[in-house]
Amino acid sequence: MERVNSHYFSIADHRVCIRFAESDVNSMQLLPSFRTFGAEPCSEAEAPFFTLTVDDTLRPAKKEDKRLVRKFDTGNGDTLVYQLSDGGYQYIIRDVYDRDCCLLVSNKDFTECRCALNGDWTMRSFGLNDALMLIYAFRGSFQQTLLIHASTIRLGDYGYPFTAKSGTGKSTHSSLWMKHIEGAELMNDDNPIIRLIDGQPYIYGSPWSGKTPCYRNIRARLGAVTQIDRAPENSIERLGPVQAFATLLPACSSMKWDTVIYNNLCDAVTRIIETTPIYILHCLPDEGAARLCHKTLTAR
Repeated sequence: MERVNSHYFSIADHRVCIRFAESDVNSMQLLPSFRTFGAEPCSEAEAPFFTLTVDDTLRPAKKEDKRLVRKFDTGNGDTLVYQLSDGGYQYIIRDVYDRDCCLLVSNKDFTECRCALNGDWTMRSFGLNDALMLIYAFRGSFQQTLLIHASTIRLGDYGYPFTAKSGTGKSTHSSLWMKHIEGAELMNDDNPIIRLIDGQPYIYGSPWSGKTPCYRNIRARLGAVTQIDRAPENSIERLGPVQAFATLLPACSSMKWDTVIYNNLCDAVTRIIETTPIYILHCLPDEGAARLCHKTLTAR
């Protein structure tokens, strides 16, 4: 009988199960950012959001049972995506040194997944974290849950994510809020989660926060989404529905080649922009930008 250690986590109020086959190198020590998300096991009547089993005996699918769909750059390395003959997926996750860190295999709705890790602690930790992010994002599409690329501030009962291309200044803008706006605190600096509950969007912290170690198991009502755009002077405008959709959609993790997942994502984005204002902030990296943004987003 296979010996495994099971661990449960609550991420955006979804119960996740991570199982480790007996191993000298794989354990929860690979996932220090998950410590604040620990949860009780699911009840017999409750199925996990997804289950990931970490087992280094896993092997890639045979050539005749898979086809290469896409190779994409995550910013931290390349990931190869294969469609399996049963409708599931296989991923090869590589780091910036082009080293194979993780083999991930999922069923078609990402409820049951397995992965094998490779290399030293750094490679294994990177591979496992990336695998969990992928699974969460794609499984989330079936439950109106979006993993987005943003730096997020919580102020009172509301959360305000700032989106932009990498290096444009999301984190800088968040830091300006924390410096100049009383009560502003960082929720997450790279990958917060938006979840629709009874039609109301909420934003959550997550175990994934880029280079900033901000792993907070908290939630807030989604107040607004703002795209940061560097400009010679500060101005802000609310976007119409079409522009809002085109702004929010690219910030969400998805697979455009999977029709079901992509349609689920588009539906969730549409519902969010029906209830939440979407802005674009043309700005300098200064106090004035933070104060203008704060005044606009919190005017009710």
